[in-house]
Amino acid sequence: MTHYLSLVAIIAWAFVAATADESKIEPLQAPQLRQELLRRVKVDQAARLAMIEWMKLHAKVGAVDIASLADERKAEFEKLSQAVQQADEENTKRLAEIVERYGWPRIALVGKEGANAAWLLVQHADRNRPFQRQCLDLMTQLPKDEVSQRDLAYLTDRVLLAEGKKQVYGTQMNSAEGKWTPQPLEDPDNVDQRRAERGLEPLAEYIKQMESFYGPAPRK
Repeated sequence: MTHYLSLVAIIAWAFVAATADESKIEPLQAPQLRQELLRRVKVDQAARLAMIEWMKLHAKVGAVDIASLADERKAEFEKLSQAVQQADEENTKRLAEIVERYGWPRIALVGKEGANAAWLLVQHADRNRPFQRQCLDLMTQLPKDEVSQRDLAYLTDRVLLAEGKKQVYGTQMNSAEGKWTPQPLEDPDNVDQRRAERGLEPLAEYIKQMESFYGPAPRK
């Protein structure tokens, strides 16, 4: 069994939902950096969407029993996996250079789309957990109008779970008995209130979005 749910979950709608018409805002401080971040996100998304489509055809999103695959399917899976890993490694390395020079790519620097792109790249930097924590701390220190509060919620949960703690907003999901359920969650009774404070839909609606895009959760 692999851990690919953690790699592909949220990508389909999180980026699109966070985009905006940036023609009506002040000129960006680093427009070329914005374009680079958007290009890198395209590579990230292409690799993951290819994996999702393959899993829909030959496995289940979040569950691949590699040992049971025929040689041809196993080769396909490994090729797709390598594409995801290569994209993540290259994007993480470059994003670290950007953060070293600029700090966290805030909205005034690269616009809402650019800042969202930077978030998506660090969200997928799971092979460098200290860097994820560094970026989360930088985002948390910024004024609220300089960082998407939705993005902040997603990365908060990602980092907390990696540190062995409970998530706060329920953005990171697991599968159990054919249902999508949140990974360990702090104070679940009040999660929708916390989600609303970050501009997130209620948890039940979020789960329906998961089911609509990925289908029923795999049974373990």
